[in-house]
Amino acid sequence: MPDYEARTVPGTVSTRGVHPPQGEHAEIPELWATDPKSLRELRKTIFQRGSKTYFNSSLFFPKEVRDRVFTLYAFVRRADDFVDTLPQDREGFYTFREAYQKALRGTPSNDPIIDPFVALSRECGFDPSWTEAFLGAMEADLYKKTYDTLDETLQYMYGSAEVVGLFMSRILALPEEAYTPARMLGRAMQYINFCRDLAEDHGLGRRYLPLEGSDPRIVEESYARAHPDEFNRFLRTHLQRYRAWQQEALAGYRFIPYRYLIPIRTAADMYFWTADQIERNPLIVFERKVKPSRLRIFLGILRNSVMGRLGI
Repeated sequence: MPDYEARTVPGTVSTRGVHPPQGEHAEIPELWATDPKSLRELRKTIFQRGSKTYFNSSLFFPKEVRDRVFTLYAFVRRADDFVDTLPQDREGFYTFREAYQKALRGTPSNDPIIDPFVALSRECGFDPSWTEAFLGAMEADLYKKTYDTLDETLQYMYGSAEVVGLFMSRILALPEEAYTPARMLGRAMQYINFCRDLAEDHGLGRRYLPLEGSDPRIVEESYARAHPDEFNRFLRTHLQRYRAWQQEALAGYRFIPYRYLIPIRTAADMYFWTADQIERNPLIVFERKVKPSRLRIFLGILRNSVMGRLGI
């Protein structure tokens, strides 16, 4: 494994042995060995390019919370990028994982994404098992391509999404009663992404939606268009499951302070909107990636701000 003990000039971060961003983020390495402000911008940029809906919503958190959210999502996006690139960067992922584990044990990685996340973990009291569950789910993407039962998908989603809800609960200092709804929010958002990205995932040889008796070809565009009623039933069944989990998540809103609730509620509303678009025409998942516009997100922020002030 690479040496993470390389010395740095004060005010800079060593990139020795550290894999730079891959895929969409490959063009931003010039931000690495620079000042702390630029490193914060790096984390923000990684988050922004990985999640438009939640990033734009998160801009309305108070600054201290926003910076923590950027640190969290930069870490999860970096890990995800290693397994989502083509070809997958297995060495990069395992190097990243080992660097995190060493940093957690007290040996800094000198990585501008890992070390701030470890500091955040200590500051907010993240359970280390949550991070291990997340990294375990990312590792699964290196060798597991299809999920045939709901139990398999749920196990994957605990690590890939539900623990992110737990991280956010700690960042926002929510009571433990909020943890289960936070997990359901992460689960629901992940599941609607599986529905939305069905065609993209199929192109990568993946299928996260359990078949539950459906023909394995159901995720192929040619089959879906030749059997539209069957495909519509398949995808709408999964959309119903998403809505049930999202409703469970809504029960946790009462635990979230007003100034934190606005961006969270807006992000959830945008996922509801995505589900509505797919519900009307399930075959749209083969035509484009259904995502709300930035204007729609900002109008959602405005609407939820007004509703919050009115106590609605």
